[in-house]
Amino acid sequence: DAHISFYKQGEFTDLCAGPHLDSTGRIKGNAIKLTACNAAYWRGDSKRETLQRIYGVAFPKKEELDEYLAKLEEAKKRDHRKLGRELGLFMTDELVGRGLPMFLPKGYTVWRILENYIRDKELKLGYQHVLTPCVGTVDLYKTSGHWDHYKNNMYSTVIDDEIYCIKPMNCPGGVMVYRAQPHSYKELPMRVGELGLVHRHELKGALHGLFRVRCFTQDDAHIFMRRDQIEEEIMGVVHLINEVYQKFGFKYFIELSTRPEDSMGSDEDWEAATQGLKGALDKLGLPYTINEGDGAFYGPKIDFHLEDSIGRTWQCGTIQLDFQMPLNFGLEYVDENGEKQRPIMIHRVCFGSIERFIGILTEHFAGKFPVWLAPTQVKVLLVSEKSEAWGQEVYEALKAAKVRVEFDNRNEKIGYKIRQAQLVDRVPYMVIIGEKEAEDKTVSLRYRDTTATEVMTLDDFIAKVVTETRERA
Repeated sequence: DAHISFYKQGEFTDLCAGPHLDSTGRIKGNAIKLTACNAAYWRGDSKRETLQRIYGVAFPKKEELDEYLAKLEEAKKRDHRKLGRELGLFMTDELVGRGLPMFLPKGYTVWRILENYIRDKELKLGYQHVLTPCVGTVDLYKTSGHWDHYKNNMYSTVIDDEIYCIKPMNCPGGVMVYRAQPHSYKELPMRVGELGLVHRHELKGALHGLFRVRCFTQDDAHIFMRRDQIEEEIMGVVHLINEVYQKFGFKYFIELSTRPEDSMGSDEDWEAATQGLKGALDKLGLPYTINEGDGAFYGPKIDFHLEDSIGRTWQCGTIQLDFQMPLNFGLEYVDENGEKQRPIMIHRVCFGSIERFIGILTEHFAGKFPVWLAPTQVKVLLVSEKSEAWGQEVYEALKAAKVRVEFDNRNEKIGYKIRQAQLVDRVPYMVIIGEKEAEDKTVSLRYRDTTATEVMTLDDFIAKVVTETRERA
């Protein structure tokens, strides 16, 4: 039943999905660029002929091509895989496996800061936090619907003659936590957060740094609520996601994704869920576009697409409204009349996955993390060994104040140390300690993005860094 399309230009006929330009005359000769040329086996079969695959781009004007190429070059400089190595954030190894990143001390520092940041925000909003197992019986995922609709992306094994699955999503565990005890309408909404490790099978050709992996941690939350609380809870989640993205300087746009072909549930439930999401967005006055057929198999969703500092977009946050999973697991609460009712469920993430969000932030900031997020906030640079005692005292005082600090007392020229701290390590603050600073008991402060130096007392500098860290500035 598929539609097959052909496009013809002159004597050339192309079998493809299209579209083609109506005339190649629209393309200017100075606005064409071949970007890559590589070998590809016919139909992916290594026993068949090798073909040459040529990639290129064309624009109506040379200025547009130049702008595009400049953006590509900037993206290469910001590539999180390159910066991840230079900054010592994460590593991968074929012996461990593809798509299975390992975070190094500095990368895990960023990880923990993000984890604490989102957990603190959730606690203020009344979330409770749980931790559920990484492995569950196949019956758990049959009940949730994942086995029927998501099996090809799941890992499974046999234990004691039973099939067990490594969890691809946190929601079945969150549902079981809710189901473990009876609930009253007075307890709802019940907001349950979990920073849970999940595993999903991704094709090896799709794996890419931290952006597409097989093992990652989601900042999941599941909200169980009454029907009359749907709009208010969705609006609350939108406000949370907006605050998070504003903190990192992201603009974003919103898509509302509707029922896909592979789904479960009645038309009535899907319509009610879709209208619930639309109603909340309309009430907030937020513009959005409809993305037909791209919802989750159990419900429609709101997707947040971030725009980074060089104009690229990334899909991260999502709000999914689910009538099906509470039904599948027989979830209940007792209403004001003593009658049993079915709760409605929201699935929600802000970062999406911590791994991917760190990759996005690394490229967004070009490795220059803000002070509160930087794995190393301060580097103490010694001019010579004559001032080492004061340098050591400064270092110890910063450590005592819980500032993330390193002490560079190598026998190298101070210019070299500054360049490495500023351009390679991308440290926000460099504290230069020479004989004058040792004599006056001061510090010479140099900022990452300037060549200016500022002299201040050690106490004032510590107060500055501590304040910026506490206020996440």
